[in-house]
Amino acid sequence: MAFDTWGPTDLSAPAKTGLPEVAVQRGMVLEDVQSGWVGEVTRVEKSGGMHIVSLEDRRGKTKSFQLGYGFLLEGQAIRLMPPAAKAPASPAGGRTASGSVRVEGQRAQVAKASRIWVEGKHDAELVEKVWGDDLRAEGIVVEPLHGVDDLKAAIAAFKPGPGRRLGILVDHLVAGSKESRIAAEAMTFPGATGNVLIVGHPYVDVWQAIRPKVLGIEQWPSVPRGMDWKTGILKAFGWPHTTAEDIGLGWQRLLGAVRTYADLEASLLGRVEEVIDFLTVP
Repeated sequence: MAFDTWGPTDLSAPAKTGLPEVAVQRGMVLEDVQSGWVGEVTRVEKSGGMHIVSLEDRRGKTKSFQLGYGFLLEGQAIRLMPPAAKAPASPAGGRTASGSVRVEGQRAQVAKASRIWVEGKHDAELVEKVWGDDLRAEGIVVEPLHGVDDLKAAIAAFKPGPGRRLGILVDHLVAGSKESRIAAEAMTFPGATGNVLIVGHPYVDVWQAIRPKVLGIEQWPSVPRGMDWKTGILKAFGWPHTTAEDIGLGWQRLLGAVRTYADLEASLLGRVEEVIDFLTVP
């Protein structure tokens, strides 16, 4: 392959290279210049604000790379670009993904003091995807907690009160669980009554709130005891599962299958709607 046109100048001054910009497509064969990895594009995901392309070599092994400079296509240096954007499909009947009537031209309100707390980033992304339009119209912000072990202390730091409410969505909130004990203890904080609502779904992880049929399966795979749940799920699907990046890309793939509220289990839908009502009804 012709490497003589590729050099440090190309990378440090991309505006002057004149490299062709090529939108990534499944099936194209690329070479990553730095590592020498050659493979076919099997998927493109967006994670952490970056577009990631997965290249599968002739032995069936896969590596992921960030889009941009540093690729060869048929021996030619290119700048690899994200796929052409598609116009989002509007939910039937002029409704939002949550099923609410869409109000054309409505602007997001200034964020209120009240908040929705969820356990982690994936929970926040799922709530935003389905209820984002509604929450922006109400001025309600969703924030990830990254765990609920110190929930009472977090509530104390927030200082809830009239006009400053908290709606908290907890994973695996079932009778007798650690999470149920934490929630009960958190509600003993003075001022929590009437200003804090803690609800939850029965799933170990919010991934399970996606209806299996949306993913083309009958039910979620069983994960062996002692194995990290997300790792076990991705392994069962036959997807990359050994790194944090693999987990993130796997989640983006699952999240991409969700289009509307109808793709989620009722046990999550009801709890999110309950929280939104709590924060928006005077």
